Amino acid sequence: MSKRVLTTESGAPVADNQNSATAGVGGPILLQDQHLLEKLARFNRERIPERVVHARGSGAYGYFEVTDDVTAYTKADFLSEPGKKTETFLRFSTVADSLGGADAVRDPRGFALKFYTEEGNYDLVGNNTPVFFIKDPIKFPDFIHSQKRDPFTGKQEPDNVWDFWAHAPEATHQVTWLMGDRGIPASYRHMNGYGSHTYQWTNEAGEAFFVKYHFKTNQGIRSLSGEQAAELVGKDANSHQTDLLQSIERGVSPSWTLYVQVMPAAEAADYRFNPFDLTKVWPHSDYPLRRVGRLVLDRNPDNVFAEVEQAAFSPNNFVPGIGPSPDKMLQGRLFAYADAHRYRLGVNHTQLPVNAPKATVADNYGRDGYMATRNGSRHDKNYEPNSYSGPAQTDAALSAPLAIHGWTGTHAAPQHAKDDDFFQAGELYRLMSEDEKGRLIANIAGGLSQVSREDIIEKNIAHFAAADADYGKRVEEAVRALRED
Repeated sequence: MSKRVLTTESGAPVADNQNSATAGVGGPILLQDQHLLEKLARFNRERIPERVVHARGSGAYGYFEVTDDVTAYTKADFLSEPGKKTETFLRFSTVADSLGGADAVRDPRGFALKFYTEEGNYDLVGNNTPVFFIKDPIKFPDFIHSQKRDPFTGKQEPDNVWDFWAHAPEATHQVTWLMGDRGIPASYRHMNGYGSHTYQWTNEAGEAFFVKYHFKTNQGIRSLSGEQAAELVGKDANSHQTDLLQSIERGVSPSWTLYVQVMPAAEAADYRFNPFDLTKVWPHSDYPLRRVGRLVLDRNPDNVFAEVEQAAFSPNNFVPGIGPSPDKMLQGRLFAYADAHRYRLGVNHTQLPVNAPKATVADNYGRDGYMATRNGSRHDKNYEPNSYSGPAQTDAALSAPLAIHGWTGTHAAPQHAKDDDFFQAGELYRLMSEDEKGRLIANIAGGLSQVSREDIIEKNIAHFAAADADYGKRVEEAVRALRED
């Protein structure tokens, strides 16, 4: 039987479905990668009108207050001095389930934050985990398809979930997070938020730094066991929404302290593992947390549809002093998020109140399209440059340029001295108490034991064993015991 050839939608053969095309090894992704753009664009259009991911969400308004001086690292105006406050909107969400899904489920949580700054809106799109399952955006549609409802059975299938992870050894770290105690937060208030990706900060002198964001909950971490979550879902499927709404209405304003890890840009190339790999964390011993400020939520939306459902976050919404890094997952999302919103909400979604700038005014040449509310007058030109005092470019870059070199093509991620898909997962496992390990093993075995194919089970067990021998052995024994019952 001849092997089937993967093709694009135009029928052309696909040479590489594992790695996006970049400008040299480790460089930014190229717009010419038609296969990547086609996959992401099609993926964003698979559901109408619900979000494909992060459909089930809650949100609230608040403010961010700077507490510490970080001007040595960034020229961002909203971070310019202690005491400065910026209005914010934060949307929490589950990732895999639909809009009608329950809140208390085992799933990563979205943590999407919009800063309404005086230099325009800055969107920081992250999760409640510091890592993710994959490191290249070309695999994102495949990953989500494996976690979503099966097209035949109409429900999530363990075979699909674990088969994808069996072919993605880099997912072992995030799987260990997800199946551990923090996999089901007790509420949105009782979990951390992370930018997850690596971003670039640039100071007034033009010096570049790479940063990771950590929002530490001031309410303390609280999580649910699988049994507690199942009971809570039976009582109130909207438990997290209920908790967030009622706490703010009572005047109990949840808050988080923002810390960042800061890496001088020059250190990235020779760091012992790829610092732009979304499946890894930077050890705090290498880059300690530096406090930046405090995020407070103090106002509920008046209309959930208008302000939570129609809220649109795009990680390419930067402000001067903040920009992207070569993180391939971030690079893919710079396109995918904005494209999803243009599809779901229309090309003028940025004019909706929840998405429009509040501390400044959008002034550009975008006109017309569905639901346009800002079309200009007879005196306003719709081209640039012009001789009629229209808005003009500043010639001031938002962030420092990224150096690139090498040949274009579909490159695997650059190899650093100690790149490894399993080491950090093993470190996380060894940090756990014996009780935590027991619950982790039980959660993994509960799902993995339902897989119908032995080879898929064996591949996943091999990943856990590569992270830690005891980890793999205990998963294997727990799966065998459940399959023999």
